[in-house]
Amino acid sequence: MWKLFLCTISLLFFYSCSSKKRPILGESKYQIALNSVFKDASISPLKKKDLKNFNGLAFFPIDSSFIVKATFTKKENATSFVMKTTTDRIALYKEYGVVNFLLKGKNYEMTIYQSDEDSQNEKRKNRLFLPFTDATSGNESYGGGRYMDLMTTDIDEDQTIEINFNNTYNPYCVYNEKYSCPLTPRKNHVDTEITAGIKDFKR
Repeated sequence: MWKLFLCTISLLFFYSCSSKKRPILGESKYQIALNSVFKDASISPLKKKDLKNFNGLAFFPIDSSFIVKATFTKKENATSFVMKTTTDRIALYKEYGVVNFLLKGKNYEMTIYQSDEDSQNEKRKNRLFLPFTDATSGNESYGGGRYMDLMTTDIDEDQTIEINFNNTYNPYCVYNEKYSCPLTPRKNHVDTEITAGIKDFKR
């Protein structure tokens, strides 16, 4: 998924600097960048038949009420564990920390993870991973959960971090079964409808 993050940033810059290209659909810079990745045949996870008719990913409307300021608590001396995936691939992760936040008048807690592979790579050591499910999972959004990329540098000095549910994406296995994707741990279920961010992919 790190390649997706890098491609999103680079393509966002490219399309913002080019006025001659056909506009890419999206209500925000994030959505435009994500659609740019999926439209590019050289890096898109879409199958050829889906790419042929691709006009843009489906998103919930942008909703600022799903941008929350969360309190972050680092988990010290965390040990690696095997996070289940959609295949037999072994994916090692650590629980990097816990975020607590208020959403729609209710308090929630979720765990932020870091893969062993990222933590051991100098270029990716700041990358964090937040998978979650909610009351829309299996209906309007993908049943296996949605993902959000964060960075250690996003954590402020007062140990808070912004969680923007508008900036979420689906596991690549939603679009193509050849990919192996981590399954969202049960502890990261939010028992309310997160009607923001990416929707399920309908062929």
